[in-house]
Amino acid sequence: QTQLVESGGGLVQPGGSLRLSCTASGFTLNYYTIGWFRQAPGKEREGVSCISGSDGSTYYADSVKGRFTISRDNAKNTVYLQMNSLKADDTAVYYCAARPPFGRSFTYWGQGTQVTVSS
Repeated sequence: QTQLVESGGGLVQPGGSLRLSCTASGFTLNYYTIGWFRQAPGKEREGVSCISGSDGSTYYADSVKGRFTISRDNAKNTVYLQMNSLKADDTAVYYCAARPPFGRSFTYWGQGTQVTVSS
């Protein structure tokens, strides 16, 4: 079965850190571009970060630049999102998605993991 599974969400205090994981089953992530997205209540889904499957280049939304780091471990078929200096505005459901090589859209999506930043 082809799927993505996120993990690592939870409740953290402002200024704290979390590391989200996105693990694939049924296919190999190696050459896929992986994106992290989030959606807060009452807001549209937004792109947070992505890592290219071709050259490993990365992208970050301005709101998370300098605080979040995306990385991949091909041996574990997993992509990570390290989130530091978390703020209340980072509270959302976080999703990972995979775009195949030469693909135009993210084909596979995970079920999401809740991140809540609150004191």
